[in-house]
Amino acid sequence: MQDAHAFLKALTIVLGVAAVTTVVFQRLRQPVVLGYIIAGLIVGPHVPIPLVADSAVVQTLSELGVILLMFSLGLEFSIRKLAQVGPTAGLTAVLQSSIMVWLGYVVGKLFGWTTLESLFTGAVIAISSTTIIAKAFDEQGVTGRLREIVVGILVVEDLIAILLMAILTAIASGSGLSAGPLAATIGRLAAFLVGLVAVGMLLVPRAVRAVNRLKRRETTLVASIGLCFGVALLAQAFGYSVALGAFIAGSLVAESGEEQQVVRLVEPVRDVFAAVFFVSVGMQIDPALVARHWPAVAVLTAVVVLGKVLGVSLGAFLTGAGMRTSVQAGMSLAQIGEFSFIIAALGLSLQATREFLYPVAVAVSALTTLFTPWWIRASERVAAYVDRKLPRPLQTFAALYGSWVEELRSAPRANTAVGSIRRLLRLLVLDGAALAGIIVGTSAAMETVVAFARDKAGIPPAVARSLVIAAAIALAAPFCVGVIRVGRRLGVTVARVALPVHKGTRVDFAAAPRRALVVTLQLASVMLVGAPLLALTQPFLPTVPGVGVLAVSLAVLGFTFWRSATDLQGHVRAGAQAIVEALAAQSRGRGTQAQPETLEQVHQLLPGLGALVAVALDSGSPAIGKTLAELNLRGHTGATVLAITRGERGVIIPSAEELLGRGDVLALAGTHEAIEAARNLLLEGITRRDG
Repeated sequence: MQDAHAFLKALTIVLGVAAVTTVVFQRLRQPVVLGYIIAGLIVGPHVPIPLVADSAVVQTLSELGVILLMFSLGLEFSIRKLAQVGPTAGLTAVLQSSIMVWLGYVVGKLFGWTTLESLFTGAVIAISSTTIIAKAFDEQGVTGRLREIVVGILVVEDLIAILLMAILTAIASGSGLSAGPLAATIGRLAAFLVGLVAVGMLLVPRAVRAVNRLKRRETTLVASIGLCFGVALLAQAFGYSVALGAFIAGSLVAESGEEQQVVRLVEPVRDVFAAVFFVSVGMQIDPALVARHWPAVAVLTAVVVLGKVLGVSLGAFLTGAGMRTSVQAGMSLAQIGEFSFIIAALGLSLQATREFLYPVAVAVSALTTLFTPWWIRASERVAAYVDRKLPRPLQTFAALYGSWVEELRSAPRANTAVGSIRRLLRLLVLDGAALAGIIVGTSAAMETVVAFARDKAGIPPAVARSLVIAAAIALAAPFCVGVIRVGRRLGVTVARVALPVHKGTRVDFAAAPRRALVVTLQLASVMLVGAPLLALTQPFLPTVPGVGVLAVSLAVLGFTFWRSATDLQGHVRAGAQAIVEALAAQSRGRGTQAQPETLEQVHQLLPGLGALVAVALDSGSPAIGKTLAELNLRGHTGATVLAITRGERGVIIPSAEELLGRGDVLALAGTHEAIEAARNLLLEGITRRDG
C-alpha cells in the first residue's frame, strides 16, 4: 500500500506542478515543453524546493511517455507520406544531419570527450524537435509551402534518428567501431527491421481495420496501445530500444488507413505521459553540473543554431525551395528536442557516456527552444536581408534557379534520360561506399599490417604506417575523382532535361544558364556524398585530412560556380535588353499594354530566364512612389525585376533604389508561384504568407 501511495504522490506532484508551469508558459507565449522542463527542475532533487517527486516512479512513467511519443510519431509516418515529401525533404535532411553529426563529433573531441561521447553528441544535436516546431507553427499560424517543407524534413529526420539510435546502441553494446562487427551489427538490425516490417505489414493493418469496424472507441484505443507496447517489448527482447519498436508499431498502424482515428484516441493519453517524460528530463538537470560545463553548452548551442540554419537553408535551396523559403526553413529548424533527450538518455543507460552529457543536451535544447518562436517570427526579415546583401550575380542566380528546378519537374521525362540519371546516382552511391570502405578498412587493418611489416619485413612502424596511408590514398583517389566526374555528368544530364538543346539552331542561347545549373548540381553532388561520408568515417581518420579533401573540392567547384554565375549575369543582361526593346516596340505599335506573346518570343530567344510576365502599374497600384528596396519584391516573393520600361525608355536590371511610377511596365522573371505573388504585391499590395 505504501508503494501505491508513493506512486500516487509522485504522479500528483508531477502533474500538479506541470499544470501550473504550462499555464504560465502559455500566458508568456513560450513553448509549453519548456514549462514541463522547468516543472522537472522544481520537483527534482537538484533544486532546494520542498516539492520532490520520487525519481524512480517518474522515470518509470517517463518510459511510457517515450513509447507513446514514438508511437504517435510513427502514426504520422507512412510510405505514402514519405513519397509525398519527395526528394526535397530527404536530401535536405540527410545533408544537414550529416553536417551536424560531424560538427558534434568535432566539438566533443575538442573538449576532450571520448569517441563514443563525441558520437552521441553528434547524434544529439542532429535532430530537430517535431513537437516544438509543430506547437510553434500552430501558435504563429504558419502554413503553405514553408510548413510542407519543414514537416517533410522532420519526417525524414525522425527516421534518421531511429537509425542513429539503433547504430549507437549496437556500437555501445560491444561491437565498437571495428568494421567487421559493426557491419554484422548493422546487418542484424536490417534483418530485424525487414522481418518485423514484412510480418507486420501482413498482420497489423488488417487487424487494426478489423478492430475499427467494431465501432467501439475504447476497444480501438486499448488494442492500439497494446500493440504499441507489444512491439516495443519485442524490440527490447532483440536488444534494441523500445523507442524503435514503438515507432515501427505506429508506422504499421498508419498503413491501415485508420491512423487518424487512432491518433485522436491516443493523443490525450500520449499528452499526459509525454508531459511526465519532459518533466523527468527536467528532473535530471543538475544546475551545478551544467554550470561546470557551460562552455560546452554555449558552443553546442551556437553550433546547433548556425549549423542547422546553414545546412537546412542550403539543402532546401538546392532542391528548389527558393531563397526566402529556404532561409525560413533553416531558422525554423534551429533547435533540438525530444529525440535529443532520448539519445542522450540512451547513452547514459548504455554507460557509453558520462553523466554530464544529458544535462548539457537538455540545456542546449532549452536554450534553442526558447529562441525558436523568435527565429520563426524573424525568419522572413532575415531572408530578405540575406537576399539584399548577396552579390548581384548570386541574386540573379538565386532568382532563376527555382525556375530551372520548376522546368525540370514539369519537363517530359524521356526513358533514356531517366535511365541515365538513375545509373549516375547509383555510381555516386557506389563511389561513396567505396571511399567509406577504404577508409574504414584501412583504419581497421592498420595495426595488423604494421605489425606484419615490422615482424616479417623489418620495416619500422612509422614507415609502415606511411606506406599504408599512401596506398589508401592511391586507392581512394580514383573514387574521389569519380564523385566529381559523375557529379558533372549527372549535372549535364539533368540540365539538358531542364534546359534542352534545340536542334537546328546555330547558337545555343541556353548555354550560360545550363552551365550554371551543371556546376550547381555538381557542387550539390559532392556535398551530398561528402557530408555523409565525412560524418560516417570521422571516427576512423584524423580530422584534418577528410575536411581538407572536401574543402579543396568545394573551393574549386565554388570558384567554377562563381564564374558561371557571372556569365549568367551577362546572359540575363542581354535578356533584359531584348525585353526592353521588345516592349518599347510594342508600345509604339499597339499601346502600353504588354502582350504575352512578346515576352514568349524573348523567352524562346533567351531561355533560362524562367516564366516571364510584364506587369503594368496603373494609377491604383500601391507600388507607385516606392523604390524596389521599399517593396522588397524579391525578398517577399522570390521574383526578380529584369527590366522596367517607361514609354520608349527602359531600365535594364534596375537597382534597389529605382523609383516606380504610374505607367511603368515591369518585366518579372522567376517561378510561376513567385510571379503570381509578385503580381499580387504590385497590383493589390498583398502577398501570401508562408512563414
